[in-house]
Amino acid sequence: MSYLSIRGLHKSYGATSIFSDINCEIGKGEFVTLLGPSGCGKSTLLRCIAGLTEVGGGQIVLDGEDLVPQAPQKRGIGMVFQSYALFPNMTVQQNVAFGLRMQKVAKEESTERVREALAMVELGDFAARYPHQLSGGQCQRVALARSLVTRPRLLLLDEPLSALDARIRKHLREQIRSIQQDLGLTTIFVTHDQEEALVMSDRIFLMNAGRIVQSGDAETLYTAPIDAFAAGFIGNYNLLDADAASRLLGRPISSRIAIRPEAIRLGGEGGANGIEGQIRSHSLLGNVIRYRVEARGVELLVDVLNRSASDMHGSGQRIALSIDTAAIREVA
Repeated sequence: MSYLSIRGLHKSYGATSIFSDINCEIGKGEFVTLLGPSGCGKSTLLRCIAGLTEVGGGQIVLDGEDLVPQAPQKRGIGMVFQSYALFPNMTVQQNVAFGLRMQKVAKEESTERVREALAMVELGDFAARYPHQLSGGQCQRVALARSLVTRPRLLLLDEPLSALDARIRKHLREQIRSIQQDLGLTTIFVTHDQEEALVMSDRIFLMNAGRIVQSGDAETLYTAPIDAFAAGFIGNYNLLDADAASRLLGRPISSRIAIRPEAIRLGGEGGANGIEGQIRSHSLLGNVIRYRVEARGVELLVDVLNRSASDMHGSGQRIALSIDTAAIREVA
């Protein structure tokens, strides 16, 4: 039996439909990510679950209880926003304790729970500071502690890392995942960043135009995209129509295909598939070199592990390609 069940949920503003007939099941203790481009409905769905946005119809059932008729403060849900939403005139300790004060928790218990929450996010030494004295990453951790201290039945995270720099974002996503696993806390995370979704999630719900297009674990979504949108959004697939695919592979292909950049190898005298190509350009992406290669009139992205500068191929160089045929996927 699922812990959170969303049944036939829909939301519209006037004649504009945001999403319709959303159905999904989430287990207790799962970390689920709503992934998709801006405007696909993921943040609105999160706000509907929290009770901050009224739904047009359907059910949101948490632990056997329909949340739709309930006020937000009665739902037992914690939410962390992208904008932190901290009170500037309150200290870190006071910000974190605010929810407990609303719940009329005794002062002694509140003090202990705030201490524990700040320790979880490694901010115990910052309790007396004000938000303007903190970095962006520290403010986001205060917002997380404020949600955790109330011991929510469900934690919602609405793009909490998007305003942070890459180094802080990576550290904080590891911290959030570790805390979530330690507490066994059922969590829904919204992002448009595929790397965040792949690294953090037990399952991913990929959304587009108000629909859940595909759901599954990170490996499934990355290696077996259900359609061209899924392939284009996750993993930088090479998407080829039937004509381009036929020319590249040298045999009739009747449907669109997707090939991952790392499933194509460079080098050798002819390649296992006997495909010759020419390097058009390359980009250094840290530990990966991404080449743009033209082969048989088809332009491809090829990702190669960056081992040393001497292994790098130059623009204009002719080179053999070898494609792992087992990695080729037909997509709608």
